[in-house]
Amino acid sequence: MFEKILIANRGEIAVRIIRACKEMGIRTVAIYSAADEEALHAQMADESYCIGGALAKDSYLNMDSIITLAQKTGVEAIHPGYGMLSENVEFARLCEENNIKLIGPTAAVMEKMGQKERARKIAMDCGIRVTPGSKLLTSAKEAVENAEQIGYPVILKARAGGGGKGIRVVRSRDEIREAFTQIKKEAENSFGDNGVFLEKYLEKVKHIEVQILADCKGKVIVLGDRDCSVQRKNQKLIEESPAPVISDELRKRLYQASVTLAGKVGYTTVGTIEYLVKGEDYYFMEMNTRLQVEHSVTEMAYGIDIVEWQIRTAAGIEIPFNREDIPQKKHAIECRICAENSVDFTPSVGKVELLHIPGGVDVRFDSALYQNYEITPFYDSMLGKLIVCADTREGAIRKMKSALSELVLVGVDNNREMHMRFMENREFTIGTYNTGICRGMT
Repeated sequence: MFEKILIANRGEIAVRIIRACKEMGIRTVAIYSAADEEALHAQMADESYCIGGALAKDSYLNMDSIITLAQKTGVEAIHPGYGMLSENVEFARLCEENNIKLIGPTAAVMEKMGQKERARKIAMDCGIRVTPGSKLLTSAKEAVENAEQIGYPVILKARAGGGGKGIRVVRSRDEIREAFTQIKKEAENSFGDNGVFLEKYLEKVKHIEVQILADCKGKVIVLGDRDCSVQRKNQKLIEESPAPVISDELRKRLYQASVTLAGKVGYTTVGTIEYLVKGEDYYFMEMNTRLQVEHSVTEMAYGIDIVEWQIRTAAGIEIPFNREDIPQKKHAIECRICAENSVDFTPSVGKVELLHIPGGVDVRFDSALYQNYEITPFYDSMLGKLIVCADTREGAIRKMKSALSELVLVGVDNNREMHMRFMENREFTIGTYNTGICRGMT
């Protein structure tokens, strides 16, 4: 097992990883930007170092500085969290060249599955359906030509995108040139990779994810599934596990496809395979070769610490259990609490003047917030994740309503009230909702 790990991230996910490491007896090194000196993760780690300026490109995306610090502090591994450098192939290679373990798949596997356009080809080779799409686009002119051939609406995607960034739905030729330019710029700033491709955009479908865990001996197991269909502008807002109203037969097919795909590329550690589902048909969308924001909801539903097992499998520890050893225990729901204006949903900033976190049995709030903490404009707007679980889905909805009503966050505009409305929405409560549910609601 590793003795010392550097966390190449910030905020909620850095805090989550530090907590897991503390429980495992692993020392931690945190990095922080000039804007994050007072951040919780910088205070919690055993060692903390300023890595650069406030902008992500000057700090959390500064690969050379992170590798240099890792060498100086004597860490054996780097945990990239999600976003930032978590799916950056160049960073994965730098780690390997410097004999530092990146907690995730190898650079070769990441290049295949983390780069979305290549993952589509591999899925097709495995007999898994995908939506029509393009290769990497070299110009706006090429984007227009491919969109015309595929047919609108299409969706432009950064191959290294995630967290709702680097993605844009385009409904007409008039929009595509500007969208292409914007996506390339956003992808470069957020992930250090401006590769962009496009796919046919399917509307009013379910967005279903399958969480997998794989070890160095080739064992791949499914930990569970979740429904992530509540989205606004392709940014997930609510996730639940297991996914409601999908048949046992479809679930079995999704699990088998996921195991086949991971086995095909020799995948290791934690990963998520995402599908679009329409009735009993499903289409491979992408694989996230990293930990995801919504891992927490699967942890609550299935009773397994995904972050700890990600670290264990990265260290070469074999998985001692099988899928049948981790049956679903609960139904869990997660609401992403974001700093945003309640009228136009633009990101908001400010100081946390008052904070009360909900409590009770099976209530969890993953966050890096504390009273008097200053929310800056430099990073993602997510403030935390409120997760609950209960024996039934109906019980989980009731518990989430109770937890949301107890959450107090004063000083920063946030989307708590929007989540309260979702918990009362009939389409959501009966489980038949799809990716179009936000229209007219938010």
